[in-house]
Amino acid sequence: MSEVVLELSGLRKAFGALVVTDGIDLDLRRGECHALIGPNGAGKSTLIHQISGVLQPDAGRISFEGRDVTALSQSERAVAGLGRSFQITSILPEFTVLENVALAAQMRAGSSYRFLRPAAREAELNDKAMEALGIIGLARRADIVASTLSHGEKRLLELAIAIAGEPRALLLDEPMAGMGRAESATLTQTLLELKAAYPMLLIEHDMEAVFRMADRVSVLVAGAIVATGTPDEVRDDPQARAAYLGDDHVSAQ
Repeated sequence: MSEVVLELSGLRKAFGALVVTDGIDLDLRRGECHALIGPNGAGKSTLIHQISGVLQPDAGRISFEGRDVTALSQSERAVAGLGRSFQITSILPEFTVLENVALAAQMRAGSSYRFLRPAAREAELNDKAMEALGIIGLARRADIVASTLSHGEKRLLELAIAIAGEPRALLLDEPMAGMGRAESATLTQTLLELKAAYPMLLIEHDMEAVFRMADRVSVLVAGAIVATGTPDEVRDDPQARAAYLGDDHVSAQ
C-alpha cells in the first residue's frame, strides 16, 4: 500500500487572466498532517475547492489512494473517502447534535434522506453518529440543539460530521476560524489525536496550531508553492519567511 494518500500534479486554475493555482504539486501521506499556509488571496481555498470537487481544475491531476479522481463530482469524492470541513461552519442549527451527525452517516450509507429528522432514530445510524461524537468528545451534547452550542463546539460538531462520513483523508479549511485561544487548543489536541487515523490537509491561519500539528508545511504564495518541509525547515526558509511568516513570528515560535 502506497504511503501517499492524496497527490496533486500540475494543478492549475484561472479565472480569466487571473491564475489562482499555478502548477501545484503536493501530496498527503498516511498518518500525517500536511499544513498549507499563505497570505489571504494566495489561492488556498481555491485549491481545496479543486481537491474536494467544488471546482474543476483547468489542468493537472488529482489522485486519491492511487485513483484518478480529477473528473469526479464532489459527492463522488466524498463517497470515495475525501472528507471536508469548511471555513464557515456548515451545520443544521435547528437539528440536534446527534441528528446532524446521523444525517452524515445516513448519506454515507446511501439510504434515503427524504425525511431528515427520522435519521437519528435509525439504530445503526444512531450508533455510527454516537461513535463519531465520542471520538470528538461531544457525546454528552448529543441531544442539544446545535444552535445552542458554543462556536468551538460547532467546529467540533462539523468535524464529527466529517468523520461520520467514514473518510480516509480530511480536508480542513480553517477549522480554528473564530475560535479563542482555549477553544483552539482543544481542537488542536483533538486533531493531533486523530491524524494517525485520518491524514489531514490543513489550511489554517493560527500559526501556533499549525506548527504544533503539522508534520510538513507548504507555503502557497500567488498560486504557487514556494516552500515545503518540516515546520523547522519552513521556519528557516528565507523565501517562506519573506513571503508569509515574517522574522518576528518565526523567532517567537
